[in-house]
Amino acid sequence: MIRSDMDVEKLKAILEALQGTDVTRLTWHEGTETLDLRLGHPPPPPPATVHAVPLHGGPAPMPSSAQMPTPPSVAPVQAPPASAAPAARPAGDKSFTVNSPFVGTFYRSASPDSPVFVDVGTVVKKGQVLCIVEAMKLMNEIEAEQPGRLMEVLVQNGSPVEYGEPLFRLEPV
Repeated sequence: MIRSDMDVEKLKAILEALQGTDVTRLTWHEGTETLDLRLGHPPPPPPATVHAVPLHGGPAPMPSSAQMPTPPSVAPVQAPPASAAPAARPAGDKSFTVNSPFVGTFYRSASPDSPVFVDVGTVVKKGQVLCIVEAMKLMNEIEAEQPGRLMEVLVQNGSPVEYGEPLFRLEPV
């Protein structure tokens, strides 16, 4: 928000000076005024460390504030430890997951009265909307990165999800 006593021309000059540079953040102090600018896209998050992610229910650890949203990722599903696995999957299983690109709330449909985007058994095309993850009051459609048949929905509708948490398990078609 720009206050009425702030010099708008000075602000425009600062923004123009930053155009075309690699500067993504600037904090400027003048007298009692402080200006904190963040420009462009944030830098990519550091490489993630491998950690266990609960597939069904239970709270999941929150990511650090350094992690920023990235496009949905598609990764091979790793079998959980034998003590946590409900049933062993056959060797050579080529299924993959679609993971949450945000910390937010998972919704299977556009509104409570709307049908779900996809259901178990549905064959999805690349780019097809699978769900919505609400993050900071923004509804973000999560699309399939590759075609596949939906084998399992891993999160309950209306549940909180964390960054990188598997949402769906699909098999290639």
